[in-house]
Amino acid sequence: MKLALKETLQNLFDRLHIKRIVRYLSGFVAFSVFLLIIVDAMIGYYVRENIYYDIAKIPNRPYGLVLGTSKYFANNALNLFYHNRLLAAQRLFEARKVDYLLLSGDNRTRQYNEPRTMLKDLKRMGVPPEFIYLDFAGFRTLDSVVRADQVFQAHSFTIISQKFHCERALFIAKFHKIDAICFVADYPQVSSWVRIREFFARLQAVWDILIEKEPHFLGEPEPLPPPLSIPSINSDT
Repeated sequence: MKLALKETLQNLFDRLHIKRIVRYLSGFVAFSVFLLIIVDAMIGYYVRENIYYDIAKIPNRPYGLVLGTSKYFANNALNLFYHNRLLAAQRLFEARKVDYLLLSGDNRTRQYNEPRTMLKDLKRMGVPPEFIYLDFAGFRTLDSVVRADQVFQAHSFTIISQKFHCERALFIAKFHKIDAICFVADYPQVSSWVRIREFFARLQAVWDILIEKEPHFLGEPEPLPPPLSIPSINSDT
């Protein structure tokens, strides 16, 4: 009888203990989701005035910073985030909204080189290579934005990427007191998973700011050429 009572009490205790753990975990998950949503919304609101969709309204800036990504997905399908960023960069250059393009991305191996891939494709799209410069140490958005200012000394530039990426990049720029605006590239509607991942990327961006994280590499300054009036790329001269 005592043994049965002991087992009953033990089972009841175990169930209560499990319920308590589940309740705590549920509260933690709910708080985490709330935090992600709040951080996401605050970053978007904070930088909203520096984002442009209309090429006719965006101010001229000497430099355009194209944020890199892979050209293809794992299944070898074309990454439209990549394609649309290059289209936006081409449009800005042809409209003489930027003088030079700085292509910033990952250069982890000889076979994977985002800046060189972007360079090749922009040349095919008619952008003269003498107006294009490469940053091979743009491993993260933080690296790309800070290096554009500190290493390449592009102290006034236009970031080129999708809206969600623009917002995070501008948030980083504002914290580092960098004069930047953003021109929004088209967003592939079929890729909603990327936007979900952005929630966590923004939380990481806030954490990086709190710990005052610096780029992986800075090195000696490599100033870009001074601003100029871009000749028409269709000109025969």
